[in-house]
This record gives sequence, C-alpha cells and structure tokens, in this order.
Amino acid sequence: MSGSSELAAPAPAAPARGALEGLRVIDLSRVLAGPLCTQMLADQGADVIKVEPPGGDETRTLGPPVNDDGDAAYFTAVNRGKRAIGLDLSQAAGRDVLLTLLADADVLIENFIPGTMARWGLDYEADLKHRYPQLIYCAISGFGDDGPLGGLPGYDAILQAMCGLMSVNGDPASGPTRIGIPIVDHLTGYTALSGILLALYHRARTGQGQRVEVTLFDTALSLLVPHAANWMHTQRAPGLLGSAHPNIAPYDRFACQDGAIFLGVVNDRQFRRFCDYAGLTALLEDPRFATNRSRLEHCDALRGAIENALSDRPRDAVCRDLMRLGVPAGPVNSVPEAFEQAHTAHRGMRIDKDGYHGIGTPVRLSRAPARVDRLPPAYAQHTDEVLREAGLVDSQIAALREQGILPRWPPSKP
Repeated sequence: MSGSSELAAPAPAAPARGALEGLRVIDLSRVLAGPLCTQMLADQGADVIKVEPPGGDETRTLGPPVNDDGDAAYFTAVNRGKRAIGLDLSQAAGRDVLLTLLADADVLIENFIPGTMARWGLDYEADLKHRYPQLIYCAISGFGDDGPLGGLPGYDAILQAMCGLMSVNGDPASGPTRIGIPIVDHLTGYTALSGILLALYHRARTGQGQRVEVTLFDTALSLLVPHAANWMHTQRAPGLLGSAHPNIAPYDRFACQDGAIFLGVVNDRQFRRFCDYAGLTALLEDPRFATNRSRLEHCDALRGAIENALSDRPRDAVCRDLMRLGVPAGPVNSVPEAFEQAHTAHRGMRIDKDGYHGIGTPVRLSRAPARVDRLPPAYAQHTDEVLREAGLVDSQIAALREQGILPRWPPSKP
C-alpha cells in the first residue's frame, strides 16, 4: 500500500447462488405436472437430470408448433434448465444405471401408473428407502395407489369432469365446460413442489428422507373454493355462473365499447366509487344494492344497469380509471395481449434467450434469484456427461448403448 489513506478496490460481487444449488434431482416424470415441478426446481438452481424412456417424453411430439430441433413448444414450456439422458428402465441394466444415479441424488420424482416402480423392483418402501435413507421420493398419480380408484390413470380433463370443476365452469348456453388450461396438472405440479420442499425441510431437521404423494384427484378437489364450502353449508349444489362469482356481486365480465372487461367489486366502498364513476349514483339509494348480500339477490338487475353504463366507454380507459380509484378492473386480454403488456416485460415474465421462448418464473427471492442457465434439452443430450459423473467409463457407456439400454433419438420404427 503506497499510503495509509488509500483503500483497496472492493472485490466484485459473486453471482447470486440459486436457493436450491447443490440439490440433485432425478426426474422420471413426463407430460406436465412432474416436468413443471422439476423445471421450477431447476429455475432455483437444482441439478435436474431428466430421464426419458426410449420413446421420449410424449410432449416432445405434441406439436406443431415445434422448435428448430423438432421438439414441440409444449415440451420446451416445462423442461428448461435440465440435463437429459435416455434410459430404458424396462431392462434390468437400465434400472442398475438408475440406482447408480440415485447414489448421490436428493430427490426422485415419477408419475408412472401406480405399481410400475414396484414391478421394476424400485418401490420406495420395499427397495429404495433403506438403501437411500435420505432420498425424497415424490410420486404423482391420478388417484393414488389404493382405494376404489387406486391405480387408474389420470388426465387433467377427466379430473376436471370427475371432481366438479366443469360443473361450475361455463354458462347455460355452453353447458359444463373444461377450463381452458390444464389447471389440475398445473396445480399438481405446484403441490408436488410444495411437498418436496416440506420434505427437504423435514430432512434438514431429522436427516431422514420420505415418500411424498400427490394426486390429481386430491388436487382437483382442493380447487373447489368456495364452491364446496357453500354446498357443505347449504346442501345446494353450485351451478354454472359464467364469469360471475357465487358469493360476490358485481364480480363478472362486462362489455365495453371495444371489448370486455372484468369488474371485481368486493366491498361496499368499492361499489360506491364505481357507481360515482359510472354515473350510477341512483343505485346507491336503492335498497336492492345496499349490501353485497342484497346485490347478489338482485344480480340480474344490477348487471343490466352496469352494462348500460359501460357500453359506450372504451375498455382500456375504464380499466385505467377504475384501478386508479381503487376499484379492481382489467381488460379481458388475449394471450398475445397479455404478454404484450408493459408490466409483463417489467416483471420478467417472458423469456427470450438463444431462440428459446418461455414463461418466466413467478417466484422471486431477493437473495437467490431464479436463473435460466440451460435451454430445454434435446433427447438424451447429456447422457455421456451424466454417466461419467456417476462413475461409468466410456467403454461401459458404449456397451450400454450397444445393448439398447441407452436409446437413441428418434426411436426406431418397427
């Protein structure tokens, strides 16, 4: 140091580490719920190894549209951040490779039909629990292992129908209608993520792994708030409400001059502000609309008055003005309009990177931000790399490939 007053330059800040950095996840799942869960783990820094069967994850072929590698956009939506290997688990040598990978894994996630893993000698309780006592094993299925529907395959739309979601979605003209996104699969992915994180916290305290079970059936039923509670208290079955709410009015879609908006008034203060803005102050003196309960009882008359007041007003101006007044309102946007909003870019909810286009992560950690470091993998892209890390030498890898244990892509056709 040339002088006592000089200060050393501050060291450059180290890049933030992901919250789950160092976590190793073996992902045997495919389609949506499981891959979405593991993508969220990967976004937060986990090393996710996607293990695909000889035919690949079905979503690779669910297109068009497809990317330059021929993988469907559907696949790319839930598989970024992962390393991929191909492995034939129907063969004993393939299962041996999986067991080798589990030696330093923290989490295994699978969504096979119940009984599949046991048939392969990979049952958690009988085969894996004692061999890998710290392993967290997450099983996703349609209905679980047992019970009247145990072991049956589950699909999002079927669960929407069976669990009452369709019965409250739609209007009398459309009849019961499937919700336009695979909402049961989506929430099941988030539920699996929650279960895995709970199990990791428990392991940090006890040193013990455990089995986490998540079913589409349970998840679909859990979505019935407040409809199930309303029925349990009244014994009146909920019906089709269109876009309306069973407990709140006005809480519905309304037409403006150039498109529809959704108006969500949840208390009397907001209702007064809305009426003042819309020129409907006469409603404030009408006992039919004095409280939310009375507004619900006279919702048809209320709807007519609001439609008349908004029909000649531009939707964007209405939404802007009402939101500034503290009255929740938003335009009914198309998917392109939703992603073209300035706030979407501000929140980083669209990712465009090296030809990849995806939805951003909805969770933000101030000290461990999510990162997109790996694009969705090509089939078996990282097989040799992962197996070398697990201790296999090139001659062993070549022998497994020759035996068909490590399948190639695209799969050979009969």
